[in-house]
Order: sequence, then structure tokens, then C-alpha cells
Amino acid sequence: MTTSGLRELKKQRTRLALIDAALDLFLRRGYEQTTIDEIVAAVEVSQRTFFRYFATKEDVVLGVMDAFDQSMVELLRELPDSLPPTRTLVEAMRGVLDVIRDGDAVEHERQRRIREVIETTPTLIAAHLARQNTSLAVLTDEIARRMGVDPEADMRPALLVAIFQGATRVGFEQCASRQEFDPYKVVSRVEESVSLAMGALREDWATSRG
Repeated sequence: MTTSGLRELKKQRTRLALIDAALDLFLRRGYEQTTIDEIVAAVEVSQRTFFRYFATKEDVVLGVMDAFDQSMVELLRELPDSLPPTRTLVEAMRGVLDVIRDGDAVEHERQRRIREVIETTPTLIAAHLARQNTSLAVLTDEIARRMGVDPEADMRPALLVAIFQGATRVGFEQCASRQEFDPYKVVSRVEESVSLAMGALREDWATSRG
């Protein structure tokens, strides 16, 4: 491995160590009660090192979710334009969920802990929803492009993305209400929720004019 490769590996290990230490503290002491000083002390690094990887304490948890939202946008753009708009959202979402599902045991445990921290911390739920607004706007524009409509004049792209987001949220919330954070079960519940919501729409809903 090259020097640059070793350097990147070390950076990735440090980042993951900070995430894992933070998650441990958040679950034991509570998100609000945990300080950045305590996180860096657990990994034996400086605050300066912490801020190389994360802008805020919030980013330690939600940065992982931001990456999934970005992957959703990228996967959607890669799908052929011939697919119906409703199906493109489902297929892109499945691509993201497959990444989660295909992770190793360590990654699954990390994802479980991330979801538990988010779903049991109201401020993080609100922050996550706020952060999603940017990716939702991008998804709406992409769906509008595929439908060949102006999203400012035609509300269907925004409605479709809102239905999709709502269904995704219902899947996560049902798991949280059952204290179920296992990635496999969360993925299954979210897929079911989205499939039910998308399946309730007429096949020509996104292409009809009335």
C-alpha cells in the first residue's frame, strides 16, 4: 500500500473511532449530556482532530445519514429515463438499503446504534428532517425532469417525493416504536412501507394530466 493509501486508511479509522466512541457515550449518557471533550478523550485525540472530520457534534451522527441521502440522489440519476418516476424512487431507495444490508457485522452494529440515537433524540430527529430538505429538493427536480414538467407549475413531482419521504419515515418510526434497530429488520420495514405507498398510486398518476 502506498503512503497516501496508508494515510487515508488511518484517517478512516480515526473517523470511525470517533463515531463509535460518540455513539457509546450518546447511548450511555444521552446525546445532550455528552460533550465533544468527552468524545475526544475516549479516542485520545485532540479537539482539533475532531474538527478535521466533523463540524459539530450533530455531524457525528447525521453525517452518516447525509451520505445515504446523497447516494439516493446519485442512484436516482443513474437510472434510465424510461423507468416510471414512481419506480425510480423505489429502485434508488433499494440501492441505498442494499448498501446497508450488505455491510459487515461491525457496520450493522454501527448502523443500529446510529438509528437508536437518532430515534430516541428529538433534536436529532428534527435536525435530520431539516437536513433532508436539500436532498428532497434535488429529488423533486430530478423527478420533474423525468416527467417533463416544471416543478413550479406542476405539483406532482413534489407530491410524489413527499409521499415517498413520508412512507420512508413511517417505516423508521414503526421500528423505533418497537425499539427495533436491527438493520435487516429496519430495511425490511422501510421497503414494505414505501412499496405500499407507491403501490397505492395509479400506474399513470405521474404521467396523466388530470
